[in-house]
Amino acid sequence: MEHRNSTLGSGFTLMGILNDSGYPELLCAMISVLYVLAMTSNGLLLLVITVDARLHVPMYLLLGQLSLMDLLFTSVVTPKAIVDFMLSDNTISFGGCALQMFLALTLGGAEDLLLAFMAYDRYVAICHPLNYMVLMRPRVCWLMIATPWVLASLNAVGHTLYTMHFPFCMSRKIKHLLCEIPPLLKLACADASSYELMVYVTGVTFLLPPLAAILASYTLILYTVLRMPSNEGRQKALVTCSSHLTVVGMFYGAATFMYVLPSSLHSPKQDNIISVFYTIVTPALNPLIYSLRNKEVMGALRRVLGKYML
Repeated sequence: MEHRNSTLGSGFTLMGILNDSGYPELLCAMISVLYVLAMTSNGLLLLVITVDARLHVPMYLLLGQLSLMDLLFTSVVTPKAIVDFMLSDNTISFGGCALQMFLALTLGGAEDLLLAFMAYDRYVAICHPLNYMVLMRPRVCWLMIATPWVLASLNAVGHTLYTMHFPFCMSRKIKHLLCEIPPLLKLACADASSYELMVYVTGVTFLLPPLAAILASYTLILYTVLRMPSNEGRQKALVTCSSHLTVVGMFYGAATFMYVLPSSLHSPKQDNIISVFYTIVTPALNPLIYSLRNKEVMGALRRVLGKYML
């Protein structure tokens, strides 16, 4: 009991990518720029979708949720990493580590499920356009928005409580950008092999079925698009779908590396690079990928900016 109390009262040291870099000042500046870009682009996209009534359709409501998740996800990690580097203080309390883990798991898991629902939305819009408003009626749309948040938060609560109950009697230095399950389990002095298997099973369960649904949706979409008589309609469908597939590839690639590949194939440096990719780089790129190639979003952005600047 005394040992457990000392564990709860102790904090950790996050040894992120900035500490291992040969040019930490330059990397810190790049991360800061990407964070500002992520906040600005996701904030603008969320504002446009909220304000412009023409975008109050399922596709853009789901896209707005993606922007919200990206905005929150990068804010959970990036500001602390930058401030810690500038103040030369990389410590994080036990409670702060648990909170960061819970938020990261919730937002990452919710985005994983949301991308599958976005693929289904595109499938219905392209393959069953006449029934779109029936299959994607408001109740269904809001259920698609709520389900990722609920399931991901329940999963995050369970994993956070179980991970943080381990006694950490080894080094308190977490060789990672943020508090995540794999690097934390390396510090546990109890046998965590059975729990590592559970993390692997959960990761596969959360990642593979949504990914399979996405691939099935886009296989059917591609089949339908190639049979379209209109070149303009075919091009518009391919542009929309290619944007989504780009985002899917970036997110699922990083998540699969972190939570599905065996821990023996991981190294702290690789994990740090991957964590920077899905917590900082991807949130900055997602709104650009979606908006720059979407005429409706760009038109709405010009209308909103014109309205507020006049």
